[in-house]
Amino acid sequence: MLLLAALLAQGRLADTLDNEALGTWCTIFVAVVVQSTPFLLGGVLLSAAISVLLSERVLQRIVPRNPVLAVPVAGLAGIGLPGCECAAVPVAGSLIRRGLAPAVALTFLLAAPAVNPAVLVSTAVAFPGQPEMVLARFGASLLTAVAVGWWCLSRGDRLPLRRRPDPPHLHGPGRFVATVRHDFLHASGFLVLGAMIAAAVNTFVPRSVVDTVAGQAVVGVLTLAALAFVVALCSESDAFVAASLTAFSDTAKLVFLVVGPAMDVKLAAMEAGQFGSAFAVRFVPVVIGTAVLSASLVGWWLL
Repeated sequence: MLLLAALLAQGRLADTLDNEALGTWCTIFVAVVVQSTPFLLGGVLLSAAISVLLSERVLQRIVPRNPVLAVPVAGLAGIGLPGCECAAVPVAGSLIRRGLAPAVALTFLLAAPAVNPAVLVSTAVAFPGQPEMVLARFGASLLTAVAVGWWCLSRGDRLPLRRRPDPPHLHGPGRFVATVRHDFLHASGFLVLGAMIAAAVNTFVPRSVVDTVAGQAVVGVLTLAALAFVVALCSESDAFVAASLTAFSDTAKLVFLVVGPAMDVKLAAMEAGQFGSAFAVRFVPVVIGTAVLSASLVGWWLL
Protein backbone atom coordinates (compact mmCIF):
# COMPACT_ATOMS: atom_id res chain seq x y z
CA MET A 1 0.00 0.00 0.00
CA LEU A 2 2.88 2.37 0.74
CA LEU A 3 4.44 1.55 -2.63
CA LEU A 4 1.11 2.17 -4.39
CA ALA A 5 0.71 5.51 -2.61
CA ALA A 6 4.24 6.49 -3.64
CA LEU A 7 3.52 5.61 -7.28
CA LEU A 8 0.33 7.65 -7.30
CA ALA A 9 2.10 10.65 -5.74
CA GLN A 10 5.30 10.36 -7.79
CA GLY A 11 4.69 13.66 -9.55
CA ARG A 12 4.72 15.58 -6.28
CA LEU A 13 7.56 13.51 -4.88
CA ALA A 14 9.83 13.92 -7.91
CA ASP A 15 11.50 17.12 -6.72
CA THR A 16 12.08 15.72 -3.24
CA LEU A 17 13.48 12.41 -4.46
CA ASP A 18 15.79 14.21 -6.90
CA ASN A 19 17.56 15.96 -4.01
CA GLU A 20 21.32 15.25 -4.06
CA ALA A 21 21.65 14.95 -0.27
CA LEU A 22 18.76 12.48 -0.12
CA GLY A 23 20.35 10.44 -2.90
CA THR A 24 23.63 10.34 -0.98
CA TRP A 25 21.82 9.30 2.20
CA CYS A 26 20.04 6.48 0.36
CA THR A 27 23.29 5.26 -1.18
CA ILE A 28 25.14 5.14 2.15
CA PHE A 29 22.15 3.58 3.95
CA VAL A 30 21.83 0.80 1.38
CA ALA A 31 25.61 0.25 1.38
CA VAL A 32 25.75 -0.18 5.17
CA VAL A 33 22.77 -2.56 5.22
CA VAL A 34 23.97 -4.64 2.25
CA GLN A 35 27.50 -4.78 3.62
CA SER A 36 26.38 -5.84 7.10
CA THR A 37 23.46 -8.20 6.39
CA PRO A 38 25.50 -11.22 5.17
CA PHE A 39 27.63 -11.09 8.32
CA LEU A 40 24.55 -10.70 10.47
CA LEU A 41 22.96 -13.72 8.81
CA GLY A 42 26.16 -15.72 9.33
CA GLY A 43 26.18 -14.77 13.00
CA VAL A 44 22.51 -15.70 13.38
CA LEU A 45 23.12 -19.12 11.76
CA LEU A 46 26.06 -19.74 14.07
CA SER A 47 24.00 -18.52 17.01
CA ALA A 48 21.23 -20.98 16.15
CA ALA A 49 23.74 -23.81 15.81
CA ILE A 50 25.14 -22.95 19.24
CA SER A 51 21.64 -22.96 20.73
CA VAL A 52 20.91 -26.40 19.29
CA LEU A 53 24.25 -28.17 19.59
CA LEU A 54 26.22 -26.60 22.41
CA SER A 55 25.26 -27.85 25.84
CA GLU A 56 26.10 -26.42 29.22
CA ARG A 57 28.30 -29.46 29.89
CA VAL A 58 30.48 -28.71 26.84
CA LEU A 59 30.83 -25.07 27.90
CA GLN A 60 31.97 -26.14 31.34
CA ARG A 61 34.74 -28.22 29.76
CA ILE A 62 36.16 -25.61 27.39
CA VAL A 63 35.82 -22.45 29.50
CA PRO A 64 37.92 -22.02 32.67
CA ARG A 65 35.83 -22.18 35.82
CA ASN A 66 37.57 -19.08 37.18
CA PRO A 67 35.78 -16.20 35.37
CA VAL A 68 38.82 -13.94 35.79
CA LEU A 69 40.80 -16.37 33.60
CA ALA A 70 37.83 -17.10 31.32
CA VAL A 71 37.68 -13.46 30.16
CA PRO A 72 41.12 -13.39 28.43
CA VAL A 73 40.48 -16.89 27.06
CA ALA A 74 37.30 -15.56 25.45
CA GLY A 75 39.28 -12.64 24.02
CA LEU A 76 41.79 -14.97 22.39
CA ALA A 77 38.96 -17.18 21.13
CA GLY A 78 37.93 -14.29 18.90
CA ILE A 79 40.91 -15.15 16.68
CA GLY A 80 39.07 -18.27 15.53
CA LEU A 81 35.87 -16.61 14.25
CA PRO A 82 36.38 -14.43 11.16
CA GLY A 83 33.40 -12.16 10.77
CA CYS A 84 31.94 -8.72 11.18
CA GLU A 85 30.80 -7.16 14.45
CA CYS A 86 27.16 -7.65 13.43
CA ALA A 87 27.64 -11.41 13.62
CA ALA A 88 29.06 -11.28 17.14
CA VAL A 89 25.95 -9.78 18.77
CA PRO A 90 23.59 -12.74 18.23
CA VAL A 91 26.42 -15.19 18.96
CA ALA A 92 27.11 -13.52 22.32
CA GLY A 93 23.40 -13.61 23.14
CA SER A 94 23.28 -17.32 22.33
CA LEU A 95 26.34 -18.05 24.48
CA ILE A 96 24.70 -16.29 27.43
CA ARG A 97 21.53 -18.32 26.90
CA ARG A 98 23.63 -21.51 26.98
CA GLY A 99 24.94 -20.64 30.43
CA LEU A 100 28.18 -18.76 29.71
CA ALA A 101 28.94 -15.91 32.11
CA PRO A 102 27.85 -12.59 30.54
CA ALA A 103 31.29 -11.03 31.09
CA VAL A 104 32.93 -13.86 29.12
CA ALA A 105 30.39 -13.70 26.27
CA LEU A 106 30.70 -9.91 26.04
CA THR A 107 34.49 -10.19 25.89
CA PHE A 108 34.11 -12.51 22.93
CA LEU A 109 31.64 -10.06 21.36
CA LEU A 110 34.23 -7.27 21.48
CA ALA A 111 37.26 -9.36 20.47
CA ALA A 112 35.93 -11.47 17.58
CA PRO A 113 35.37 -8.62 15.07
CA ALA A 114 38.75 -7.03 15.78
CA VAL A 115 41.40 -9.73 16.27
CA ASN A 116 40.41 -12.37 13.72
CA PRO A 117 42.80 -13.12 10.82
CA ALA A 118 40.58 -11.57 8.14
CA VAL A 119 40.67 -8.17 9.85
CA LEU A 120 44.41 -8.34 10.51
CA VAL A 121 45.15 -9.27 6.89
CA SER A 122 43.00 -6.41 5.59
CA THR A 123 44.86 -4.04 7.92
CA ALA A 124 48.21 -5.27 6.62
CA VAL A 125 47.05 -4.71 3.03
CA ALA A 126 45.73 -1.22 3.81
CA PHE A 127 48.98 -0.23 5.60
CA PRO A 128 51.76 -1.82 3.49
CA GLY A 129 55.17 -1.70 5.11
CA GLN A 130 53.66 -0.90 8.53
CA PRO A 131 53.50 -4.19 10.46
CA GLU A 132 53.45 -2.16 13.66
CA MET A 133 49.93 -0.95 12.76
CA VAL A 134 48.70 -4.56 12.56
CA LEU A 135 50.35 -5.41 15.87
CA ALA A 136 49.00 -2.25 17.48
CA ARG A 137 45.46 -2.97 16.30
CA PHE A 138 45.58 -6.54 17.60
CA GLY A 139 47.02 -5.51 20.98
CA ALA A 140 44.74 -2.52 21.56
CA SER A 141 41.61 -4.42 20.49
CA LEU A 142 42.42 -7.41 22.71
CA LEU A 143 43.24 -5.09 25.62
CA THR A 144 39.90 -3.32 25.15
CA ALA A 145 37.92 -6.57 25.09
CA VAL A 146 39.60 -8.02 28.18
CA ALA A 147 39.41 -4.77 30.17
CA VAL A 148 35.69 -4.36 29.44
CA GLY A 149 35.14 -8.05 30.24
CA TRP A 150 36.75 -7.65 33.64
CA TRP A 151 34.67 -4.51 34.23
CA CYS A 152 31.50 -6.47 33.45
CA LEU A 153 32.69 -9.19 35.81
CA SER A 154 33.19 -6.65 38.58
CA ARG A 155 29.65 -5.35 38.09
CA GLY A 156 28.13 -8.80 38.53
CA ASP A 157 24.37 -8.75 38.98
CA ARG A 158 24.39 -4.94 38.99
CA LEU A 159 24.77 -5.03 35.21
CA PRO A 160 21.15 -4.83 33.96
CA LEU A 161 21.52 -7.37 31.16
CA ARG A 162 18.28 -8.73 29.74
CA ARG A 163 18.35 -12.44 28.93
CA ARG A 164 16.10 -13.67 26.15
CA PRO A 165 15.13 -17.35 26.37
CA ASP A 166 15.42 -19.83 23.54
CA PRO A 167 12.24 -20.48 21.53
CA PRO A 168 10.18 -22.90 23.68
CA HIS A 169 8.90 -26.39 22.90
CA LEU A 170 11.12 -26.89 19.86
CA HIS A 171 13.93 -29.35 19.27
CA GLY A 172 16.32 -30.26 16.47
CA PRO A 173 15.70 -28.66 13.03
CA GLY A 174 12.52 -26.91 14.18
CA ARG A 175 14.36 -25.19 16.98
CA PHE A 176 17.18 -24.19 14.62
CA VAL A 177 14.81 -22.60 12.08
CA ALA A 178 12.78 -20.83 14.78
CA THR A 179 15.95 -19.41 16.37
CA VAL A 180 17.27 -18.17 13.01
CA ARG A 181 13.96 -16.51 12.11
CA HIS A 182 13.55 -14.89 15.53
CA ASP A 183 17.11 -13.63 15.92
CA PHE A 184 17.48 -12.38 12.34
CA LEU A 185 14.23 -10.43 12.28
CA HIS A 186 14.90 -9.02 15.74
CA ALA A 187 18.50 -7.95 15.06
CA SER A 188 17.98 -6.72 11.50
CA GLY A 189 15.46 -4.11 12.63
CA PHE A 190 18.05 -2.52 14.90
CA LEU A 191 20.66 -2.88 12.14
CA VAL A 192 18.45 -0.82 9.81
CA LEU A 193 17.89 1.81 12.51
CA GLY A 194 21.65 2.13 13.12
CA ALA A 195 22.33 2.29 9.38
CA MET A 196 19.85 5.16 9.02
CA ILE A 197 21.65 7.16 11.71
CA ALA A 198 25.09 6.39 10.24
CA ALA A 199 23.98 7.45 6.77
CA ALA A 200 22.54 10.71 8.12
CA VAL A 201 25.80 11.62 9.86
CA ASN A 202 27.87 10.72 6.79
CA THR A 203 25.63 12.86 4.59
CA PHE A 204 24.95 15.97 6.63
CA VAL A 205 28.14 16.56 8.68
CA PRO A 206 30.35 18.92 6.58
CA ARG A 207 33.71 17.46 5.56
CA SER A 208 35.35 20.80 6.42
CA VAL A 209 34.56 20.22 10.09
CA VAL A 210 36.62 17.01 10.04
CA ASP A 211 39.51 18.61 8.13
CA THR A 212 39.74 21.51 10.59
CA VAL A 213 40.58 19.31 13.58
CA ALA A 214 42.88 16.83 11.81
CA GLY A 215 46.08 18.63 12.79
CA GLN A 216 45.35 18.71 16.55
CA ALA A 217 46.57 15.61 18.41
CA VAL A 218 43.97 15.19 21.15
CA VAL A 219 41.11 16.64 19.14
CA GLY A 220 42.13 14.45 16.19
CA VAL A 221 41.96 11.30 18.34
CA LEU A 222 38.54 12.23 19.71
CA THR A 223 37.31 13.19 16.24
CA LEU A 224 38.23 9.83 14.70
CA ALA A 225 36.74 8.03 17.70
CA ALA A 226 33.46 9.85 17.09
CA LEU A 227 33.75 9.24 13.35
CA ALA A 228 34.28 5.50 13.91
CA PHE A 229 31.17 5.40 16.09
CA VAL A 230 28.87 7.12 13.61
CA VAL A 231 30.02 5.83 10.21
CA ALA A 232 29.47 2.17 11.24
CA LEU A 233 31.94 0.51 8.85
CA CYS A 234 32.52 -3.22 8.67
CA SER A 235 35.64 -4.26 10.60
CA GLU A 236 37.01 -6.02 7.51
CA SER A 237 36.97 -2.86 5.40
CA ASP A 238 37.55 0.00 7.85
CA ALA A 239 41.35 -0.20 7.53
CA PHE A 240 41.17 1.15 3.97
CA VAL A 241 39.13 4.13 5.16
CA ALA A 242 41.59 4.76 8.00
CA ALA A 243 44.53 4.63 5.60
CA SER A 244 42.85 7.29 3.45
CA LEU A 245 42.67 9.73 6.39
CA THR A 246 46.18 10.99 5.68
CA ALA A 247 45.74 14.26 7.57
CA PHE A 248 45.48 12.42 10.90
CA SER A 249 48.25 10.86 12.97
CA ASP A 250 48.82 7.09 13.10
CA THR A 251 47.58 7.03 16.70
CA ALA A 252 44.33 8.71 15.68
CA LYS A 253 43.95 6.17 12.86
CA LEU A 254 44.50 3.37 15.38
CA VAL A 255 41.77 4.81 17.59
CA PHE A 256 39.46 4.73 14.55
CA LEU A 257 40.34 1.06 13.94
CA VAL A 258 39.81 0.01 17.57
CA VAL A 259 36.66 1.98 18.40
CA GLY A 260 34.73 1.03 15.24
CA PRO A 261 34.62 -2.78 15.68
CA ALA A 262 34.10 -2.43 19.44
CA MET A 263 31.21 0.03 19.32
CA ASP A 264 29.41 2.02 16.64
CA VAL A 265 25.91 3.40 16.31
CA LYS A 266 24.75 0.25 14.54
CA LEU A 267 26.14 -2.02 17.26
CA ALA A 268 24.72 0.19 20.02
CA ALA A 269 21.24 -0.17 18.51
CA MET A 270 21.63 -3.94 18.09
CA GLU A 271 22.92 -4.43 21.63
CA ALA A 272 20.08 -2.35 23.04
CA GLY A 273 17.70 -4.69 21.25
CA GLN A 274 19.53 -7.85 22.28
CA PHE A 275 20.36 -7.06 25.92
CA GLY A 276 18.10 -4.13 26.79
CA SER A 277 18.40 -0.35 26.67
CA ALA A 278 19.36 -0.10 30.37
CA PHE A 279 22.36 -2.32 29.66
CA ALA A 280 23.34 -0.37 26.53
CA VAL A 281 23.27 2.97 28.39
CA ARG A 282 25.98 1.67 30.74
CA PHE A 283 27.90 -0.58 28.36
CA VAL A 284 28.34 1.70 25.34
CA PRO A 285 30.20 4.59 27.08
CA VAL A 286 32.49 2.16 28.93
CA VAL A 287 33.44 0.38 25.70
CA ILE A 288 34.11 3.63 23.83
CA GLY A 289 36.18 5.12 26.67
CA THR A 290 38.20 1.92 27.13
CA ALA A 291 38.82 1.61 23.38
CA VAL A 292 40.04 5.20 23.07
CA LEU A 293 42.32 4.86 26.09
CA SER A 294 43.72 1.47 25.00
CA ALA A 295 44.37 2.60 21.43
CA SER A 296 45.97 5.85 22.59
CA LEU A 297 48.33 4.04 24.97
CA VAL A 298 49.28 1.34 22.46
CA GLY A 299 49.68 3.95 19.72
CA TRP A 300 51.95 6.05 21.92
CA TRP A 301 54.04 2.94 22.67
CA LEU A 302 54.25 1.33 19.21
CA LEU A 303 53.56 4.09 16.69
